[in-house]
Amino acid sequence: YPSVTNESFQVGEKLRYRITYGFVDAGEAVLEVKSTTKKGAGSRELLHVKGTGKTLGGFNAVFKVNDTYESYIDKKGIFPWQFVRRVDEGGYKISQDYNFKHDKLKVDNGDGKEFTIPVGIQDMISSFYYARTLDFKNVKKGDIFEFKCFMDDKVWPLKVKYVGDEVIHIRKGKFACKKFVPVVQTGRYFKSENDVNFWVTDDKNRIPILIRAKIPVGTVK
Repeated sequence: YPSVTNESFQVGEKLRYRITYGFVDAGEAVLEVKSTTKKGAGSRELLHVKGTGKTLGGFNAVFKVNDTYESYIDKKGIFPWQFVRRVDEGGYKISQDYNFKHDKLKVDNGDGKEFTIPVGIQDMISSFYYARTLDFKNVKKGDIFEFKCFMDDKVWPLKVKYVGDEVIHIRKGKFACKKFVPVVQTGRYFKSENDVNFWVTDDKNRIPILIRAKIPVGTVK
């Protein structure tokens, strides 16, 4: 199995994000790293990572969101053995339970179907943590990082491009960051690299500090 060096996060980390639309606080997202007694194949030790997102205040009347994403990730390789997704967005609901069998290069989607996967593939929430273990030591402007993600019964290539260093000011203070943009896939929601930007702290923690996305009716941060 793949093995990575992880100096960025550990059990007990809790990241809380405020989601703003224009100048209004519209929602909140929380990402946590927990311990677990669950094991991967061959009794491999796991971490339980959980992400929750919800709308706040008046936005609940407009478009209520209550989402939960969970992943049980390999402690040594930072790849998932189990993925749980519960989405409720304005009444639109998704329920997914993926069981990754990296020892057999398969994933069971919980609906009686199996798909072939490369060993060490990521899911929607494990990708967030795996990306924080990538080696940025000698990164140059324009460098692209790529890895595979299994999402909605398909294997997707996730690509992000480093575009430079910036100092970012947010409510919690001032942070030296590395700036990235996703390399956009044809036909996806965002049409241009400039539609989404994100900044990650330029230290061992590599915490995503700010994400800014353009949407047809404004900007979300």
